[in-house]
Amino acid sequence: MGNDRDLDELKARLKRFCHRTLRSQVQEYIRYTERKAYTIPFTPTDDEQELYQAISNFLLREDTYAIPQRQRILTTLILRKLLASSSQAVAGTLQTMKERLVELLRSEGKQEEDKDDWLEELVAENEMEYDFIDEEDEEDTEHIKTQINKEKLLKEIEELDRYIILWARSIKIDSKTRALLTAIDTGFKEMSKMGAQQKALIFTESKRTQEYLKNFLESNGFAGKLVIFNGTNTDGDSKRIYEKWLEKNQGTNRVSGSKTADMRQALIDYFRNEAEIMIATESAAEGVNLQFCSLIINYDLPWNPQRIEQRIGRCHRYGQQHDVVVINFLNQRNDANKRVYELLKDKFNLFTGVLGASDEVLGTIESGVDFEKRILSIYQQCRTPEEIQVAFQQLQEELESQIKSKMEDTRKSLLEYFDEDVHSRFKLHLDNTKHHLDRFTKMFWSLTKVILEDHACFNDDKLQFELIKPIKNSETYSGTYQLISKDKDKQNSLYQVYRLSHPLGEYVLEQGKKVITPPKELVFDITNHPFKISVIEALKGKSGYLTLTKLVTHSYQREEYLLFNAVTDDGEVLDQEICEKLFNCSAIVKEPTTWSKTIEQKLKVDVERHVAATISQSLENNNRFFHEERERLEKWADDLILAAERELSDTKAKIKELKRRARLAVSTEEQHEIQKKIKEMERKQRRQRQQIFDIEDEIMEKRDKLIDDLEKQLVQKTEKEELFTIRWTVV
Repeated sequence: MGNDRDLDELKARLKRFCHRTLRSQVQEYIRYTERKAYTIPFTPTDDEQELYQAISNFLLREDTYAIPQRQRILTTLILRKLLASSSQAVAGTLQTMKERLVELLRSEGKQEEDKDDWLEELVAENEMEYDFIDEEDEEDTEHIKTQINKEKLLKEIEELDRYIILWARSIKIDSKTRALLTAIDTGFKEMSKMGAQQKALIFTESKRTQEYLKNFLESNGFAGKLVIFNGTNTDGDSKRIYEKWLEKNQGTNRVSGSKTADMRQALIDYFRNEAEIMIATESAAEGVNLQFCSLIINYDLPWNPQRIEQRIGRCHRYGQQHDVVVINFLNQRNDANKRVYELLKDKFNLFTGVLGASDEVLGTIESGVDFEKRILSIYQQCRTPEEIQVAFQQLQEELESQIKSKMEDTRKSLLEYFDEDVHSRFKLHLDNTKHHLDRFTKMFWSLTKVILEDHACFNDDKLQFELIKPIKNSETYSGTYQLISKDKDKQNSLYQVYRLSHPLGEYVLEQGKKVITPPKELVFDITNHPFKISVIEALKGKSGYLTLTKLVTHSYQREEYLLFNAVTDDGEVLDQEICEKLFNCSAIVKEPTTWSKTIEQKLKVDVERHVAATISQSLENNNRFFHEERERLEKWADDLILAAERELSDTKAKIKELKRRARLAVSTEEQHEIQKKIKEMERKQRRQRQQIFDIEDEIMEKRDKLIDDLEKQLVQKTEKEELFTIRWTVV
């Protein structure tokens, strides 16, 4: 499993390539729909409440044989959640527990905790969150063998049997199920108001509840309008939907070849195009896009806020055209249930607003199962409404403190500051980009006027020129040229488009590079410049000398630098930025009347220093780049090894799973088939072990070659050329 260090390492590696921007940070640019929450209250009947209380009291006992001691906390947690799901879900699970005790009774009076996979079977049987399995090892893992009391065991079996027969199965349709019809009606009315499709996504934490709801809704006006979605999808309806989908899409790229993936896609397509309701377990909350649906009904509400956000995120995502309605149920006779709902609604803001639960808030829950255990402890330990109130108040205060701390840490993090910087710059770039493009276009236009002065007539207002004399030895023709610009109104399809990549544009640039630039005096006019340039106005009335040098470095890549060096007659040195701004002003070119050899010599010394500093900076950058590349190569090598080791680990896990299935096999044929697969996987395991050594050899060879190539490329060569030296005056 991953940890915080792995996450930090991943962020560091990705930082150079991608940066995350949250929905909240681009909300003013992209339209996001809202969440609208509705609560459907229901009041259990006396029979239902008595059933709930009886089983609740049973779960409070710590000496029952029905729940293995080694898995008691998580098993109790699952049963508590099933107890809030449906009577059918509870009845089925109680039947499984009863059968386990019957088997125990046959074991000659000894209780042997040897079914390591009992919790896994319980989770799979109901298709709940598999997070529970990951947490199992944190409980006491010692196998406990104790003498049991057969009389007590028999009474426990009878007690479970009584719950199953007299209570759970006698409650055919419970109050919560009847309230589901109200929820669907409420949701569909909201869909009509918004003009959204009549689609409802119903989530449950129990596969048994899923089947029970399907039968109920089919008997209450939704026959032929339902589809169920779970981890196996082995029911007859799903198979028929899949077969029709496969026949329709055969020969297209929609068919991936993976039955599992294609089955899921077939069910989603059926929900989109034909069904009105999808009843889903947690499988539908993972990696599927259901944004065509705007109604989510949490028939069972997870205690884990991350799971809830994941559910809602299937529909409430970018591209959703309508507000998403989220409907939850509230048991009016269960104080703890009410407080759980308040906690999820008020502290995590899961059900309302534009963005739902923020990453910062959800980040306070490092383990969803641990959070659910906290809630379970309240259910298990608190007996009165007052005790429940105090316990949840304490939990709420702890959460508020954690959330506040998390929010502060997040605001201070480099990632958020960077994203905020991107956010603020994004708003400016639309204007600035146009500004820079216009400035560049003007420079290109000015150069064109100089180079083509004897060949064309220019119209500055329309950014057009008439090429009268064709250019010798070039692919250019006479006619009217239109400078490409962002102002489409000024462009005319009858004219030739003039741009940098046009042969005429390339000719202008090439000739501009060849222009001879002997020493001259330039008088820059800041007084009549249309815009204020403060640093140039400060030079008004001053004179000096300026040199422009072109520096080219050849190392990992070719880099070009234009280095300005300038000094006033008083000896004041001007920096690069001031020199660049100086050339934004118009100027008159004159023959120099005075020329100081002393200052010219000083400029040459300054140029050498500027060149040396630039080369040094380039070397430093290349050196840093080299180390970053070498480190990335090292990590790449580690990743290859890790990937191979994980494949080996996956194979080991599959072998373990096959051995578990072998223990549960009910026929010789099934046992034989599983053993064949085990043998194949063990052969694969041996190949993967050898493959790790082969990968290590390959990595060493490639890494050494890549490093050698990098070192050769980092040998730096430089070229220096003086472009011009001028005497300048600012007026």
